[in-house]
Amino acid sequence: MVEPSFLTAVRESYDTIAADYVERVPPPAEMDPLSRAMLAGFAELVQSAGLRPVADMGCGPGRVTVHLAGLGVPAFGVDLSPKMIGLARQAYPNLRFTEGSMNAMEMREDELGGILAWYSTHHTPPRWLPAVFAEFHRTLAPGGYLLWGDYVGDARLQPTQAYGRPVSYESYLLPLDHMVGLLAQAGLVVTARLEQEPGGRVNRPHACLLARKPDRT
Repeated sequence: MVEPSFLTAVRESYDTIAADYVERVPPPAEMDPLSRAMLAGFAELVQSAGLRPVADMGCGPGRVTVHLAGLGVPAFGVDLSPKMIGLARQAYPNLRFTEGSMNAMEMREDELGGILAWYSTHHTPPRWLPAVFAEFHRTLAPGGYLLWGDYVGDARLQPTQAYGRPVSYESYLLPLDHMVGLLAQAGLVVTARLEQEPGGRVNRPHACLLARKPDRT
């Protein structure tokens, strides 16, 4: 099967910027308080439901994965970029990190207690998002949780550089209500939403959605 061109662009771009990304992007401890609270709430809900494990999809260098682990969640990371996975394994050898795509997740049906998609879906063209969220639904156990966080808006961005390096990926900022609708279409029920205006290090509107896969009836 031929890989979609956008996945190739994302992989190659993040391989190019991986080392600079680690140097310039702040760790979770320096996130805004509301985003940290959403991560903590997600971790507590997964734990209280007795579900495991949690997949950090688009984990990058693994900093948020290890943050979840520190909150008591059995987390592992998945990323398209071999360079990012290499950095994550080097920094956090006690956690599991694997190369993979959220478009075709290498997990069994109902395997995951939780999925974190933290600023990792905005490179996915809108027409591919229903397939991504369908994969999230397929791999989540009944009662499992998804925490999605990303930029929102109405724009298609085509940068040529990031972190001082050339890139070929694109970014798609979509309205939050549209994202809620896509999750509902995939069978995931949104139970909480947080919208934030630009501020601090984040210069675009951004949001979090907490969603749940319904229990079997």
